[in-house]
Amino acid sequence: MLIRELLHSACLRLGKVGIEDPETDAALLLGHSLEKSRTALYLMGGESISKEIEKQFLSLLQRREQREPLAYILGVQEFWSLDFLVGPDVLIPRPETELLIETAIKAWRESSQPSGLILDLCCGSGVIAIVLAKELGRKILAIDLSMKAIVTARENAKRHGVSHLVYFLQSDLLSALAPVPCFSLVVSNPPYVSQQDIEGGLQPEVGRYEPHLALNGGDKGLEIIKRIDEELRQRMLPGADLFMEIGADQGVDILSLFAEEKKRTKRFTELIIEKDYAEHDRIFHAKLGQ
Repeated sequence: MLIRELLHSACLRLGKVGIEDPETDAALLLGHSLEKSRTALYLMGGESISKEIEKQFLSLLQRREQREPLAYILGVQEFWSLDFLVGPDVLIPRPETELLIETAIKAWRESSQPSGLILDLCCGSGVIAIVLAKELGRKILAIDLSMKAIVTARENAKRHGVSHLVYFLQSDLLSALAPVPCFSLVVSNPPYVSQQDIEGGLQPEVGRYEPHLALNGGDKGLEIIKRIDEELRQRMLPGADLFMEIGADQGVDILSLFAEEKKRTKRFTELIIEKDYAEHDRIFHAKLGQ
């Protein structure tokens, strides 16, 4: 079969099962099978391929028809113009998290840059820690509950040349650390999908394949975030910054949560919710009082 015919057939199959951009997905899967770029693939449209390559491609196509995420099939996801290894043990990095990192880096460079540690909490595939290490040239502590996620994150740190800067720790949030102030910057993409949304049904690629451990934030998606609020206060230095990715409908609840005094001696100030490119609540920024 000619390449253009195979692509046309694949697009029809993916379109029938509701894939949003079947042309792109079909081309990426066939390009992966042939080890060719999309541009090279289209230039080769009149060429035929071997039965072995066709069989390999159709196997990948069937996985995509079942709504397995393209990134898991290919094994990589582009993020920050870098290719990161991903698999079913980690969430697929998304553009919203790039915005989170951009915001944190900008604030860090505009601040006095205190000497405390930098923390990536709920690190998953390690994209936050790795990008911060590359951009800031500072040592980063990356924490996750999942050891399988940490294995992937370590591979990504090695892949991008920052193994000497990123240190990984398996921990249930901050439970493995003594309540001693040591962090000057905390960046986190925690589980914030509500139990209600998970039970109501997520997009098939997310609900069926991405790890619920990294998604499920409990009631209203706030249970993990409440714990972060409680555990961080004793471990951040005065004036330290927290940047956290949140759900589109969580801004008001999170502002209320972090503003509560509860007889605490350490209080967050300058509570800010920033919007994403779609004008949804997406980034929560808080500074620990001096």
